[in-house]
Parts: sequence; structure tokens; C-alpha cells
Amino acid sequence: MAMAEPAFVLRSPVPGDLGWIIHRQAVLYANEYDWDASFEILIAGIVGGFDPVREQAWVAERHGKIAGSIFLMRGDDPGTAKLRLLYVEPDARGCGIGQALVEISIEHARSAGYRRITLWTNDLLTAARKIYERTGFSRIASEPHHSFGHYLVSETWVRNLD
Repeated sequence: MAMAEPAFVLRSPVPGDLGWIIHRQAVLYANEYDWDASFEILIAGIVGGFDPVREQAWVAERHGKIAGSIFLMRGDDPGTAKLRLLYVEPDARGCGIGQALVEISIEHARSAGYRRITLWTNDLLTAARKIYERTGFSRIASEPHHSFGHYLVSETWVRNLD
């Protein structure tokens, strides 16, 4: 009896992945939320600041194609990590990819000695917010802002690791 192929695998990024992630997130958020090019500029800056020696990213692969990703980056103080750029492709949603990406980030942050993880999101990203709640994050702030061509409500979330 043959072993079933896993629904998805998580791996480190390889050359070409980072540009693809920027492209896909920009296209998806433009299609789903009508966000403008300023979002692509923001995420390109975040990915451009990624230090693969000191920080970690994971790519979810499903059926040989990128299905999502997440970045765990240094925060503003030495004991804090930042969760950045979680996304899952529309045809891969509901497979547990987002949850798995957040969980591996939490475990890595804990093993790396971080005491907490913060993240910034927008309130209209309801599926991601549900994952954050399920994995122990708490919303600590929200603020209206105008970004990406729209009036939005940003949220800051935190999860203590000790």
C-alpha cells in the first residue's frame, strides 16, 4: 500500500521564492481587497530587510507549487520577534497551511530564546486573525489608518512565549 502524499510541506525559501512571495501577495491583495501598489512597496521592503542568517522564513508547498509563506524576523527589542507576511494561496486555504506556518514560527521563536512575538495586521483579514487567536495571540491595539488606497483598521497582536 502506497503512503499518501502529505497535503503540504513546509520548507526554507530557495532562490526565486522571495520575489515570488512579493509578487503573489501584491497580486492577491490587489484582487481580493483592491489594495494599490503601495502594499507591494511595503512588502518588498520587508522582504528586502530579511536576514536569512539571523531570521527565518518558511514556504508551504502543495502539489509542487508555493501555497503560502511566513517570516519570523527580529523585533524592536532583543526579546521580541515579529511575525510577518503570512499568506496562503486561495486554492490552498482550509488545508491548515496558515495554522502550520504560525505554529512553526512560534516554536522557532521559543527555541531561539525570544520571550514574545508581535505582529501587525488589518481587521479585514479575518481568517488570519482567527489563526492568531487560536495560537494564543491577543490583540493589544487597533487604530484607523489610510494605507494601500483604503481606510483600514490596523491591529497589533502579541503572544508571550514564557
